[in-house]
Amino acid sequence: MTSIVFNGSYITKRNTGIGVVSKDLLNSLPSHKITTLVPQDSGIKGDIYIPHNLSPGSGWKAHFRRLYWLQNSVPKLMKKLNAEYFLSPLLEAPLFTNVKFIVLAHDLIPIRYPSISLLTLYHLTYIPLILKQSKLILCNSISTANDLNKFYKVPMNKLFPIKLGFNNKKYYPIKKIRKKFFLIIGRHNPHKNLGRVIKAFAYAKINDYKLIFVGPFDTRYTPSLIKLIDEYNIRHLCVWKGWIDDDEKVSLLNECHALILASLWEGFGLPALEAMACGTPVIASERGALPEVMGNYGYFINPFNIQSIAFAMNAVINDKKCFEKALHEGPSRAESFNWVDSARTIEKIIQEID
Repeated sequence: MTSIVFNGSYITKRNTGIGVVSKDLLNSLPSHKITTLVPQDSGIKGDIYIPHNLSPGSGWKAHFRRLYWLQNSVPKLMKKLNAEYFLSPLLEAPLFTNVKFIVLAHDLIPIRYPSISLLTLYHLTYIPLILKQSKLILCNSISTANDLNKFYKVPMNKLFPIKLGFNNKKYYPIKKIRKKFFLIIGRHNPHKNLGRVIKAFAYAKINDYKLIFVGPFDTRYTPSLIKLIDEYNIRHLCVWKGWIDDDEKVSLLNECHALILASLWEGFGLPALEAMACGTPVIASERGALPEVMGNYGYFINPFNIQSIAFAMNAVINDKKCFEKALHEGPSRAESFNWVDSARTIEKIIQEID
């Protein structure tokens, strides 16, 4: 495998989303061919440490510092190391240099659901340059590849969908008593569709069940969700958790009645994969890449239809064989998503373009 510098700048001690993907992918790639760039406070061993103030959890100032670091420091490092490729598990890389880079695209939520924000501006200005100058673009799903072709006109022959993986040493069925709650994992952004999930839960009238929300409190969105819960008088049935570690996450996945992932769009849907690996029923959106990941597993809903979400909640409660079926089908389906295969696929793609 050609010598590669790996962009681990998104890895932290409290990983979510891209951070999880970055860490697990890095651990699966052949270490003797990879030079890793990771933050000093990431909690993992790296070859070269980058300043802690570039951490993604430090806000937009850190984001711009990281972009500046990419443009100025990375090309010098590449030259010093005589590395051939810069592999980035997200759409960030050095521009205006002769560095050859390969990026992994996750989703186009800011383009599908634009807002007046720096994130949307970032996707309208910086991302098109990355897509144009990249040697090739890995995609976390066929759905994401189609979006890149549709919204950015990236040629399909430059797009390589690959299967992502999950940590199968942590996520698996354990003997837990199933409890009367639905689990929601993710940020509180509008495309996660939590407002409709709350309305559907109230509409379903299942007052002996609870909703447990796992995800960071967001001053832009969480207060309005709490207000909605108060309007429906179900605050006593809702539990809000912030970031949790893997051990607690595994316990909740093995204790909940079902995971709900009712997003308006998902580029992949890692929580659904982790739930399948645990043999846990999943209520999932029929839009985006979730059908691609789950196949015939789970209970699919129209994320725009409150009655559809409520019906699925009642359906999984009334399905007496839901846990038996999930335990039989989930882990075996999840096995087809593993990081070793993902790493080998990336190796093969790079070898073919050399």
